[in-house]
Amino acid sequence: MVSVTIDEHKLEVEAGSTVLAAAERLGIEIPTFCYWKRLPPLASCRMCLVEIEGLPRLQPACATAVAEGMVVRTNTPLIEETRSSMLDMLLANHPLDCPICDKGGECELQDMVMAYGPRESGFRDAKRVFHSKDIRLSPVVIMNVNRCIQCQRCVRMCEEVVGAVALGTVEKGMDTAVTGFEGSLASCDQCGNCIEVCPVGALMSFPYRYKARPWDLNETDTICPHCGTGCQLTVGARKGEFMRVRSDWEHGVNRETLCVRGRFGLDFIESRDRIKRPMIRRDGALTPVSWEEAGDYLSRRLSAVKGKVAGGLISPRLPNEVLYQFQKLMRTVLRTNNIDCSSRWSTPVDALGPLLASFHTRAPLQEVIGRDCVLVIGGNVTEENPVTEYLLRDAARRQQTGLLMLSARPSRLDSDARAVVRVPPGGEAASLAAVAAGLVSAAGPVLPGDLFADIGRLPAATDSDQSNALAAALMEGRSVTLLVSVDVLRSPLARATLQQLSNLLQILYVLGKAPALQFLFDRANQMGAWDMGVMAGALPGPRPVVDAQTRAAFAQAWGAEIPSEPGADLDAMLQLCVNGRMGALYVVGTDPLLSCPDREFVERALKAADLLIVQDAFLTDTAGLADVVLPAAGYGEETGIFTNNEGRAQKVRKFREPVFEARGNLAIFDFVAALCGEAQQPSTQGEIFDEIARLIPAYQGLKQEELGPDGAFTTAALSPPAGEFFAAPPVASATNALLLVTGNCLFHNGYLSEHSEILNTVAEDPYVEMSMQDAARLGVSDSEHVVVRSAQGELTAKLKVNRRFPKGLVFVPENYKALRLNSLMRRGEYPCPVEVHKARATDEVGPFNGSAARADGLGQGMPPA
Repeated sequence: MVSVTIDEHKLEVEAGSTVLAAAERLGIEIPTFCYWKRLPPLASCRMCLVEIEGLPRLQPACATAVAEGMVVRTNTPLIEETRSSMLDMLLANHPLDCPICDKGGECELQDMVMAYGPRESGFRDAKRVFHSKDIRLSPVVIMNVNRCIQCQRCVRMCEEVVGAVALGTVEKGMDTAVTGFEGSLASCDQCGNCIEVCPVGALMSFPYRYKARPWDLNETDTICPHCGTGCQLTVGARKGEFMRVRSDWEHGVNRETLCVRGRFGLDFIESRDRIKRPMIRRDGALTPVSWEEAGDYLSRRLSAVKGKVAGGLISPRLPNEVLYQFQKLMRTVLRTNNIDCSSRWSTPVDALGPLLASFHTRAPLQEVIGRDCVLVIGGNVTEENPVTEYLLRDAARRQQTGLLMLSARPSRLDSDARAVVRVPPGGEAASLAAVAAGLVSAAGPVLPGDLFADIGRLPAATDSDQSNALAAALMEGRSVTLLVSVDVLRSPLARATLQQLSNLLQILYVLGKAPALQFLFDRANQMGAWDMGVMAGALPGPRPVVDAQTRAAFAQAWGAEIPSEPGADLDAMLQLCVNGRMGALYVVGTDPLLSCPDREFVERALKAADLLIVQDAFLTDTAGLADVVLPAAGYGEETGIFTNNEGRAQKVRKFREPVFEARGNLAIFDFVAALCGEAQQPSTQGEIFDEIARLIPAYQGLKQEELGPDGAFTTAALSPPAGEFFAAPPVASATNALLLVTGNCLFHNGYLSEHSEILNTVAEDPYVEMSMQDAARLGVSDSEHVVVRSAQGELTAKLKVNRRFPKGLVFVPENYKALRLNSLMRRGEYPCPVEVHKARATDEVGPFNGSAARADGLGQGMPPA
């Protein structure tokens, strides 16, 4: 620690701290333009100049480190004159078009001029003009380069935080101009973070342009619904109409950054595809009716299937209170444990439980990834959790964290990683086992007894050099974090992968590496869904449903008996449907006909259910097959809690009323329970939150009114790992076929984002991605249309050749409804063997967008939504 005096106030700060940071601790404001906390200091704007005793010239506070005994003054006449002169120079060329500038009212230059600027300018020359008209850099970013004050925040944010390098500068001195390549943002993520950090109106949001002023907006702080990172965002509405999203510089895991989905993808709430009224099936077609008519119809149908098997599927995008109440409804009213929260994989609860109980760390992501080593397993962080990618890049570049990657597909983070291991899809288990064996061999006598002997003798199932590189990096690190993508759960080998993951964590624990584990969920509340017990084999906690003591505790709290046997997951429920044994299947907020493997089987199963109830905000393909459709409140139309990937409970706030005749999800559950002659207590959001905080250990002590801008962390009492090591993992069988894998793309996530008109303007057409070598072998070229064919079906889309893609792999994003990707896949088989060839003229397809084929798969005679 060093002692420093600033404006006659003394304090002690850490060595290496800047004068600016020290002044902030004292509450002393020093103006800046080029400085940004997330970025290395540039010291180009000279607004933060201060006097330091013993130095002949003014020094930039943002780039000057404190020294023992340093005396600093921040408001002398010389400093005031210098600030005024700097602002005068900026205004000399800055267009004074504040009345029409979108930044008016929240412009940092305006604020600085009011606080420190000259009352009269000394410049009389004509203002410099780069362009007479604004430049549309992309569908969402528009630029007025004449307003630019050359702070370089946007360029540095793009390169150093986002990693896209879409912006740069040309010319020098006062002629410096920020621009994209040839006036466009060809390699841009379209995240809009450059707009957020621009202090003036040089970079603007095109969708928001000329729509409102900041003082016209009613703003609500809430949580992004698109992925599990849990970014805080501020929604602005004018007279009830959605206007824009911005980020909060001081709060949330994301601070000032958002991805393209978070910043520009919330307009899906204004989609025309909203379900307006309840619908029931009459004469083979869905017919709009009143809630009373829907209730009468549903009551009769529920009575007809009473005594038969029931099942429920709910989206992990819904708040904890909705998820909790749904599983409670299924267990206490419909008397079943047939419950699931994923239509894309089956959760192996038996292998997942030990990981959550011993290693899952509920702590800030920045703290978890600020360790010596971070191993990312599976998936593509760049496209699935973009803001998490920003933080990982920052940790690797600025904190010298050793970033390690183990996955089937490449990502942008590979360039910042110390070691990258490519494995075949489903090969994660074998690779993790090899890394564990490498650690045992390297540790030698450090490990106690012969506990790890069998691990050390495992046959090498992957490239030994790559595995040894990972093992060596983990061995060198003093502390280790493992980030696991949900991509590994798609594989039939998911259980083996989780078991080998447990092996590795136990070895790291014994080696004193204090291992931490977090999942990289691509759905906003997947962690909450697990916590709320929306699984066939687990009650809230999650705790095993077979545990008699746990069942008794919940039965007493709920006033109803709970089935003692684990239920069926979605795949097993669909099989029950096909076998004619499913009475009522209740689907809430999700579309298994779009996302579940083997579309033909799913469609056959859904049609075979005696009663299919769909509760959703949007008209999905699954809703088109339903017997009863109940219009539910959408995002922003009900309050609740999300639990993000960190385990942070965050408040999702309501910023508008449900549209048309939609009702809140909780109100609909009460409606259904009443039709069954039961009453759910409690039934309001606040009361359910209190029950969650009382009955689920990780949430005990949480108070809704105390959930501030940063939320509050749930807690987990981790138990020391115990148990025997698992057997050697299966070795992936070799195949000459191309293997199809899927996942999210940057611009779409699930079916909600396809309802966003803005995202559809920036998203690519549906595409097929493969390596340059495979493309050359097959005689196909980038941007050509190709046919991807499996034993189940085929699709046609544009080819995207990726030089970094591994041979033998084909990637098609899962988020394009018109592709019907799941038609190619077979249950229990992932990845999917496929053939790829050039499309014939008859196979060619036109461009797709989110509105294409909107009614695809819906029941005949479907009325417009």
